[in-house]
Amino acid sequence: MKSRPAPEPLQAPHQTDPSRHMDLLAARASVQARHTKAVDLLDGAARCAESPEAACAHVLIDLDSALAAAQQADAKVAAGTDPGALAGLSISVKDLFDVRGQVTRAGSTWLNEGHAAVHDAAAVARLRAAGAALIGRTQMTEFAFSGVGLNPHTGTPANVALSRLGLDGRAPGGSTSGGAVSVASGASWAALGSDTGGSLRIPAALHGLVGFKCSQHRVPLAGSVPLAPSFDTVGAITRSVRDAIVLHEVLGDRRVNLPGKPLRGLRLGWTRRLFLDALEPAIGAAWQRSLDVLAAAGADLVPLDLAALDDVPRLTDGGGITAAEAWAWHAPQLDARADAYDPRVLSRILRGRAIDASQLAALRTLRADWITRLSAQMADVDLMLAPTVARAAPPIADLQADDTAFFDLNAALLRNPAVINLFDGCALSLPAPVAANAAPVGLMLWAGRDADDRLLDAALAIEVALRNAVGGSR
Repeated sequence: MKSRPAPEPLQAPHQTDPSRHMDLLAARASVQARHTKAVDLLDGAARCAESPEAACAHVLIDLDSALAAAQQADAKVAAGTDPGALAGLSISVKDLFDVRGQVTRAGSTWLNEGHAAVHDAAAVARLRAAGAALIGRTQMTEFAFSGVGLNPHTGTPANVALSRLGLDGRAPGGSTSGGAVSVASGASWAALGSDTGGSLRIPAALHGLVGFKCSQHRVPLAGSVPLAPSFDTVGAITRSVRDAIVLHEVLGDRRVNLPGKPLRGLRLGWTRRLFLDALEPAIGAAWQRSLDVLAAAGADLVPLDLAALDDVPRLTDGGGITAAEAWAWHAPQLDARADAYDPRVLSRILRGRAIDASQLAALRTLRADWITRLSAQMADVDLMLAPTVARAAPPIADLQADDTAFFDLNAALLRNPAVINLFDGCALSLPAPVAANAAPVGLMLWAGRDADDRLLDAALAIEVALRNAVGGSR
């Protein structure tokens, strides 16, 4: 896919690498205009990848392959040809996706042991074809089955945004933990990841980044390790909404229709049910500030009842479809490998053992009916708003030491974003306005299946309004 012309540079929050004032589109424009070279930007990214901020973010760094892609992009620019949508820029890959010549472990100690992938995953192949410099594989929760981001086997990267506020050793969010840290630290311009119940949006929200979960069918899953095939979705964490659009166009092999609809008159729904329960005060304040800013910009904020949300527990109690599908994939390995699993991940997988085929079929039927009812209750708005997560990131050490604290946080982080996976919808988390030196908070935009373009178009306008509310940067 050829690249779009780049708009004017957009400042991105929470970046301390030499290109901290650029997002991917601005970096690409700089490369295309010969103001800088892709190899020089890669050198900066490599230094960030090896910095203390990015400790434990990567399970593998592959500079040779990345350098070859950056050199190829520079050669194309010199020859006057298109270097591709990603123009030799550093992109990280979650350890869930096959990259030819590399071992895919999905955050485990044993998966595919000694067996490197022969082919790229479909998503990786599309990144490579668009000119990405694949800098390495990123850390993740084992088998993508947690929203907290901890991994007792290979280490847990600390939340970069909070470290810069003097809050060291905080949870990164997951399961795409290393991906968020790679982007926030400057090691990559974007991170390939997955989202089964919030695994792109949670770490993005906790880092002040953008995480986009598209409609599930948009990007092929081939070559990735499954968690729950009914919900698994491929996407990216980026520095801006427009970067999210670029990555989605590459991964989805499609052009996004962006009519540029203004905020004024846009009908933005919100509900008190479920999404606003037990918000931490700082998150509640950022949520209210977001609504105030959008109302002042002319958006029509529409409170909705959404009674269908009361049925979410019926679909998720006991682990629901996710646990059942996870159990189906893992059961053949458990007799020989149970001791090698993270006990917290294993406990969630084992919940699926109690869900038999008839119960699973009933859950799928109930889900389909629930989607229809919730869609009808949202029919009068363009899209919905909610806080991305209900809680901020606590110290990693506290979570490692206390199972109750871990599972309570995991439930709180997954609660809001997982609703959209259950709904078979699309959603994007972007930074909400917060006070100076305050922890990042995510605002989630969400809508139904195939509303991706409408959501992304609105997200561009919403991002500008929220940035302007805090002087253009977080």
